[in-house]
Amino acid sequence: MSAQKQPSLLVNLLLNILIPTLILTKLSTNEWLGPTWAVVAALAFPLGYGLYDLKQSGKVNFISILGMVSVLLTGGISLLELDAKYLAIKEAAIPTLIGLTLLISQFTPYPLLHKLLYNDQILNLTAIEQALAAKQQQVELDKRLNITSYLVASSFFLSGVLNYLLARWIVVSPAGTSEFAAELGKMTALSYPVIAIPSMIVLMASLWYLLHSLKKLTGLDTDQLLAVKG
Repeated sequence: MSAQKQPSLLVNLLLNILIPTLILTKLSTNEWLGPTWAVVAALAFPLGYGLYDLKQSGKVNFISILGMVSVLLTGGISLLELDAKYLAIKEAAIPTLIGLTLLISQFTPYPLLHKLLYNDQILNLTAIEQALAAKQQQVELDKRLNITSYLVASSFFLSGVLNYLLARWIVVSPAGTSEFAAELGKMTALSYPVIAIPSMIVLMASLWYLLHSLKKLTGLDTDQLLAVKG
């Protein structure tokens, strides 16, 4: 039986996080959609994709749920005109929640690490599982996967800290104002170099550790480990 094809992580992030964030930051002014309809439009993407993925895979999409929560929190802060510090708390809470969920999921039948790194979109799982079985290294692999999950989680915890600091530095105007929306957009733009690059470095280091471990445990070279050959 062939494995169910997993949804692309890039598509997940684009439809559940990036596009809704852009809608909230660029279209929430009165000249465009306004705060209320911007929230509605932003919610449509993670909700629609989450329902589509549920129909296709039969499983609830965690990133879609996270996207909806993020939109509701950001939109709620703007609509209720709460203090900007709550936005900073929300910005820190989302990646921190992902990191905690990643760690907790390692003790369940559905580890989130498999969706992020240890999956058939990145790795040749058939060859890896055969080699592990032949060398009786499955138990050792589980240990290495746990260490990898700690490394990946640390990238999200780092993102949480940087998100909080960036939000406190950039967003200072009252929520619900055009200045608030502009500062939210500026924060989003700066988040890529300030947050995404350091977090991506940690994530790439995690992938390197996983590949290094798999090479040692299976005896396969990098080209044999990867699902996509260079």
